Amino acid sequence: MKMTSYWLDTATPFASGAQGGPQGTADVAVVGAGFTGLSAALALARKGVKVVVLEADRVAGAASGRNGGMCNNGFAQDYAGMCARLGTERANMLYRAFDAGVDLVETIVAREGIDCHFGRVGKLKLAAKPEHYDKIARSQELLAREVDPQTRMVPRSEMRAEIGSDRYFGGMLYEKSANMHMGMFGQGLAEAAARHGAIIHEHNPLVRIRRTAGQAHELTTPHGSVRASQVLLATGTSATGPLGWFRRRIVPVGAYLIATEPLSTEQLDRLTPRRRNTTDTRHFVNYFRTSPDNRLIFGGRARFSGRSDPSADAKSGIILRRSMVEVFPELADARIDYCWGGMVDMTRDRLPRAGERDGLFYSMGYSGHGTHMATYMGAIMAEVLDGRADLNPWRDFDWPAIPGHFGKPWFLPFVGAYYRFKDLVE
Repeated sequence: MKMTSYWLDTATPFASGAQGGPQGTADVAVVGAGFTGLSAALALARKGVKVVVLEADRVAGAASGRNGGMCNNGFAQDYAGMCARLGTERANMLYRAFDAGVDLVETIVAREGIDCHFGRVGKLKLAAKPEHYDKIARSQELLAREVDPQTRMVPRSEMRAEIGSDRYFGGMLYEKSANMHMGMFGQGLAEAAARHGAIIHEHNPLVRIRRTAGQAHELTTPHGSVRASQVLLATGTSATGPLGWFRRRIVPVGAYLIATEPLSTEQLDRLTPRRRNTTDTRHFVNYFRTSPDNRLIFGGRARFSGRSDPSADAKSGIILRRSMVEVFPELADARIDYCWGGMVDMTRDRLPRAGERDGLFYSMGYSGHGTHMATYMGAIMAEVLDGRADLNPWRDFDWPAIPGHFGKPWFLPFVGAYYRFKDLVE
């Protein structure tokens, strides 16, 4: 079993990076080469902007290349609850932004010729308890009426057409959702940005940033420095660099995955006939999809932990295998070929944040829905840098620090115990 991301292990590595460290000047410096930073770099380079990207590790090597492989439209939160909190008009505006993110991923893949197995397979949200079905049915009725008629309920009597398991009590289908090979998309996005003129420096973590004369910014890595007129921070939960203000507002939560050996087409036809992206309604959520080479990729929260390392990932992998077999008993003897983890950058309300602070632009905090929203916000922030702040859907959201949080999530075990209790009683 490989203790590494299936997506990163099975993608051709980015080959067009700049050698050595940054130097000279740029119009825009982007910190982070995940989907946000790469999408921004691509959009800026297509405008003729001189853009330099600084990445602490490798292209798409963090959350962008270590996730569940889903490109789902819709909120993590209940739509009816979002309408009650934000108002229907604002909730619909945000919902459409998530839709636009999926559309943009599809557009970039086609326009730049990125071979990443993009497909509109749909997302199925499964009710873990009978009362969960009733709740999501009420939300879907409102959702279909107000903003997304391409959703529908799948009652338990029709579940065998969707999933080869008796564990669930029906579900809700989002027909616009998609999936793709995350490693191939990330490397392809980087190659496209470089092809259009972006300069990408891997293994160059930001260690210092300071304002210089004329309102420019000097960004320093261990290997060099670059002076840029504008800066976009696209770093997510990065523990690297002088970004303490953001760390107080983001909680890094581990997400963990396993991938089986390649399964037969006949077996997958029994387990997941339509090859949907699938998730359930528990707080300790499980989700799964198939890979291009017929593996089942099964993930979930497994444990509330702020760690992702071989030890933490292996412990979570044991829990995930047990959960997978509970859903699909016939996989009890299936070999597990990959086990990995990654950090999800969670905000307190599970909504992203983007804007400008002290002359630095930022977009981050996607809270588990980052594939398409990160790609979308990278392109949007390229416009914001050009003076179009009105295009930023998160421009009016405040972002207070999380009380008691200074970068290390000491409270996660208590949060995990609370949500485990909620899964028992709700």
